[in-house]
Amino acid sequence: MKLLKLVPDDTNVKFLRWRLPFYIVSLILMAASWAAVLTNGLNLGVDFVGGQMIRATFVGEAEAPVSELRGDIEALGYGAPIIQRFGQPNEVSIRMRLPEGKDATQVKDLADRMTNAIVADMKRGHPDVRIDGVDSVSGKVSGELFQTGMLALLAAMVAISIYIWIRFEWQFGVGALFALVHDVSLTLGLFALTQMEFDLNIVAAILAIIGYSLNDTIVIYDRIRENLKKYRKLPVSELLDLSVNETLSRTVMTSLLTLVVLVALMFVGPASTFGFATAIAFGIFVGTYSSIYMAAPILIWLRVTSTSFVPVESATDKQENIARADT
Repeated sequence: MKLLKLVPDDTNVKFLRWRLPFYIVSLILMAASWAAVLTNGLNLGVDFVGGQMIRATFVGEAEAPVSELRGDIEALGYGAPIIQRFGQPNEVSIRMRLPEGKDATQVKDLADRMTNAIVADMKRGHPDVRIDGVDSVSGKVSGELFQTGMLALLAAMVAISIYIWIRFEWQFGVGALFALVHDVSLTLGLFALTQMEFDLNIVAAILAIIGYSLNDTIVIYDRIRENLKKYRKLPVSELLDLSVNETLSRTVMTSLLTLVVLVALMFVGPASTFGFATAIAFGIFVGTYSSIYMAAPILIWLRVTSTSFVPVESATDKQENIARADT
């Protein structure tokens, strides 16, 4: 009985034939992404710009009426809230972004009025609601949080590249770093273009993208290293094509199954997870692409050859071998 396979075992796709056009397109997309980030900016969420968070428990109810709450609070005219369940199903957190460009007194006054209006609105429809806490996040603290989040992303990418440099060769570390920069750049460009809210959840999503893309890249790199030792007379471009094809079934199956779950979460899951799921789904797509078309072809331009993993004999070793051969 033959098993159904999405990708045959003997594929022979010439991926590197189109490496130059794909690189040009990717560089253009990276430049466009950073242009969008610099011109449009990111729509930073409460975590990064400051705001109010109200925690409430709907006593006596099985679940918190999230959809009803979202519509009622939006009708108050203070903007769109971020409402998430946490803990028990009847417990929610409501986060509201405060406007920029106001002094501390104006912000505090607006925050108090916003909080009182939201609490009063909830109590009208649900008299038994219990307010568990009201927290304010200042813009200064949120700005520092954004900076440290971006530094965490940068540090993760650099540390990963150093590991690959030590684990393989320096060319592989450069290739992996370039692929990660490509993935992160395009993801940031997506959020700058669509103006979806960028908060701590998205930072976590980008870290997940880095890990996923790296895993895919390392699988391909490990096969490249094995084939460099096995096929020393094979041209490097053909060897890279062979390595990508040998890992193609694993790459497609892993990416496809993960995307199925994420797409379901995007369209069936709660609104609060839409940005997170979208970021990871997009990142997996570009991460798979970059592992094949970015991380692998760059090795040719970095002059990886069939002798890259062959130990170099020292002069003493060569003399000993010659003397041994003469005797």
